[in-house]
Amino acid sequence: MDRVEVRQLEYFIAVAEELHFSRAAERLGIAPPPLSRAIAGLERRLGTRLFERTSRHVDLTPAGKIFLVEARKALQAIDRAVHRTLHATSGALRIAVTPGTGSGLLRDIHRRYQACHGHDTVQIIFTRDQATAVRNGQADAALLCATENLRDLETSDIAQEYPLALLPAHHPLAARYDVSLACLRSDPAYLPECPVTGLDELIDRVALGQLVVVVGHSVTDRLGSAVVGVPVTGLPPTDLLLAWPAESRDRRIARILDLARTAMPSAPQPTTVRAETPAAS
Repeated sequence: MDRVEVRQLEYFIAVAEELHFSRAAERLGIAPPPLSRAIAGLERRLGTRLFERTSRHVDLTPAGKIFLVEARKALQAIDRAVHRTLHATSGALRIAVTPGTGSGLLRDIHRRYQACHGHDTVQIIFTRDQATAVRNGQADAALLCATENLRDLETSDIAQEYPLALLPAHHPLAARYDVSLACLRSDPAYLPECPVTGLDELIDRVALGQLVVVVGHSVTDRLGSAVVGVPVTGLPPTDLLLAWPAESRDRRIARILDLARTAMPSAPQPTTVRAETPAAS
């Protein structure tokens, strides 16, 4: 059997998602007759019908439903290959991280890596879905929590982070040695998940009183005088992992791992973190 072309997969997916040849043709920017001929040719090539067609509706056959899953996987694999090839030639090692989770650790790793391997470039990508960024080829590796979906990824434990509540300096809870999650939840500004993709924006919003959020304690070196970090009781430390594609053979990931394991060993329970105010002269 001749190989199926990428264009045929794209045509098939469009019809399968629209279940309407005219809408699919409009989406693809072609006329309906060539699209119908292309689908018929694909069915002949596969030796099976992918769609049930009547004058009133179009539906996927059982074979079509299976082929849709595999066609999407095939296009995603092609996209990943393109992403990785383009970035391999640039020499940049792209590491995905979410603001507030391992950000401080990653900065330390970044500094050490550049000092030891200055010929390599490291690009930090802030995203709320690091695992997906690695799977789809947007990142070469990710620093993430052990609780995330690690399908198709190789991982290695590198550190633990204790939970720290970021509060405006004048917040009523900012003077405490620790705070419970229940207390935080009673604050209208509290959000259980980080709503931004940059650490600087996160800290700025906390300082302005727009946000109360729980992060990992490694962010403490970024806190200014307007933000206080208070340990959160009742929450276990978070295991941090470095994750990368299972099929990757990138030697730079091994270098990052070596540095990560020494950059921040598991830390003791932190205390309240408040920037020191300069003494008056």
